[in-house]
Amino acid sequence: MRVFLFFLPVFFSFQLAFAQKENEEYQLHIKRTTSAILIDGVMDEQAWEEAEVATDFFMVLPMDTSFAKVKTEVRMSYDSENLYLIVNCFHNEGQKYMVESLKRDFVFGRNDNFLLFMDPFDDQTNGFSFGANAAGAQWDGTMYEGGKVDLSWDNKWNSVVKNYPDRWIFEAAIPFKTIRYKKGIKTWGINFSRLDIIIAEKSSWAPVPRQFPTASLAYTGSLLWDEAPPDAGANISVIPYLLGGLSKDYDARKKATYRKDAGIDAKIAVTSSLNLDLTVNPDFSQVEVDRQVTNLDRFELFFPERRQFFLENGDHFANFGYGTIRPFFSRRIGLNVPISFGARLSGKINKDWRIGIMDMQTGKVDSIELPAQNFAVVALQRRVFSRSNIGLLFVNKQSVNYQPADSAKHIYSSFNRNLGFEYNLASANNLWTGKFMLLKSFSPGRPGKNWVHAANLQYTSKKWTIGWQHEYIGRNYSAEVGYVPRTNYIKVNPLVSRLFFPKGGKVLSHGPRLLTNYYFSTSMNQTDHETIFIYLLNFRDQSLFDVWAGDVFIDLLQPFDPTNSGKDTLARGTKHRWKAWGIEYISKPQSRFTFGFSTRFGGYYADGNRLNITTDLGYRFQPYVNIAINTSYNNIDLPLPWGRTDLWLIGPRVDVTMTNKLFFTAFLQYNDQQKNININTRFQWRYRPASDLFIVYTDNYYTNPLYIRNRAVVLKFTYWWNL
Repeated sequence: MRVFLFFLPVFFSFQLAFAQKENEEYQLHIKRTTSAILIDGVMDEQAWEEAEVATDFFMVLPMDTSFAKVKTEVRMSYDSENLYLIVNCFHNEGQKYMVESLKRDFVFGRNDNFLLFMDPFDDQTNGFSFGANAAGAQWDGTMYEGGKVDLSWDNKWNSVVKNYPDRWIFEAAIPFKTIRYKKGIKTWGINFSRLDIIIAEKSSWAPVPRQFPTASLAYTGSLLWDEAPPDAGANISVIPYLLGGLSKDYDARKKATYRKDAGIDAKIAVTSSLNLDLTVNPDFSQVEVDRQVTNLDRFELFFPERRQFFLENGDHFANFGYGTIRPFFSRRIGLNVPISFGARLSGKINKDWRIGIMDMQTGKVDSIELPAQNFAVVALQRRVFSRSNIGLLFVNKQSVNYQPADSAKHIYSSFNRNLGFEYNLASANNLWTGKFMLLKSFSPGRPGKNWVHAANLQYTSKKWTIGWQHEYIGRNYSAEVGYVPRTNYIKVNPLVSRLFFPKGGKVLSHGPRLLTNYYFSTSMNQTDHETIFIYLLNFRDQSLFDVWAGDVFIDLLQPFDPTNSGKDTLARGTKHRWKAWGIEYISKPQSRFTFGFSTRFGGYYADGNRLNITTDLGYRFQPYVNIAINTSYNNIDLPLPWGRTDLWLIGPRVDVTMTNKLFFTAFLQYNDQQKNININTRFQWRYRPASDLFIVYTDNYYTNPLYIRNRAVVLKFTYWWNL
């Protein structure tokens, strides 16, 4: 508690010291067009002749000390329905662009691209991002936490990219119905980012220090409207789906099961910045399956949410807490259970207040005696100072009409609740960031010791990164709708790193990084520690290399199989120490063939040894085909009864993009640890903006002997209808 009381005034003092927006002097005026604009990649409309030009971009990488070498020009306009953007991305005469494919929401660092970062509330915290690569693949996402982009968000807008000998032009129309903004605000935060990977240069219109992403909303300039942006008007979208499918479980020796289903989503703009989402009988069969990993961890692994309904403003609910202290994790809802219906009200009330209210109802499952359950979440956030905020979160999981019989084989809790408070620090110049958090859970039979406290503070400059984080989780803390893989501990996690910048040569920067994690029981007995020293080299061609060494101590609190493959377990209370080292390399992204690898050599549990080698290979037949294969090999040598264990994970993948509206993906995952081979193929035709036809085929096989486990094919049709 003393640490708690110390950190809070420290956070507030940093806010008072840095309160002014960094790039206020960078301004772009936008005015209403008097003529129609055709989205064709040709700059021949009168509106573009009259529009103000944003140019003279600043270099961000490799160094942030000069103007960009490549020239970029941006013009913006609008009418009563759309926000318009046209961008001239100049390059050397005859220079070929470099992209992976025409796949939507491409990997930023592997494509020549242009991105728009837009902060319609000018609060330097939340916003939207739109863009395209040089072949015309679209990028769109919501922005949160001052500079992160969630690319899972998908909405309606139009764009065209046209290539010329000395440039490529990106032209877009973004409907006002697509974005959220407060009526009457005439100043928006805005920045533009350009990546030319052929010459290895990243640049931005308003300057951004190289240690931060160009998405950092702390460094946006200002978009000044000649009049308040137009009211989007009635903004109601209905998105029905129809689905047909066939599946067969060969393990259970069951007959094929036919599936016919329908459901509907709706989006209702309560205001221009506040949205109500409704869903009835949602289906997520088209969502790409999770990428498998070899699991050698003692605790549950985290896999991100991919379902569309949970994604818009999803950060407001899901990002409360830390990576391993999440009181709300939407994947707990509808896990192998049908979702009957749900509603979510989310968005901005005004520049300072943000709200999120969600309620989901799941059906019961008689085979495991699981009752129907209701999930309710309330999140409230208040901006303070220039970029920081205070947040409150309440999560309630309630079993509906649940009274377990005396003969019940499965017992479920009648309710589980979490109440939390956090303060998020972000200084005006982004050099200081941090978080201060308190959580309390409420569950039947778990009185006392159900608190969580955690805090961190980090300083990030061009040369230095210095941070501290500590966590406390009580023994009886419970978050049934969250992701908290470990409880009953105290953790401290300091880190420090330093970068050096040579004046010339192939190395752009290099330097050491030291980080450590110490875990203690709540009675302050040490249970774990891991200390890692890394030396990193960043090359001017954007390739990366690092070498690391680590020291590990673990006092097992529960029995554990160090191979996670169903063999014997190490006893609770046994102590294990080892040292390990490794290297990692990622090749430059400018090549059609890219590769990377990492290694790990050293000790392991029970005085054993572990070798791990991972590789990532890729080849692009641009812009239509991208081929990749990821491989992980673990060799674990332990005393009997484990002996030698070899674990392979192999994942080839092919992305074929016939156009930026027609996609085919096929990938295979061979997982030696799970004795499973998964084949997944997905065809997607975006026949109109945000409306799709999906055909998804999935197979699962045993590895030895090769034998089919289950198979499924799904045809799904969605249509986005604006009322």
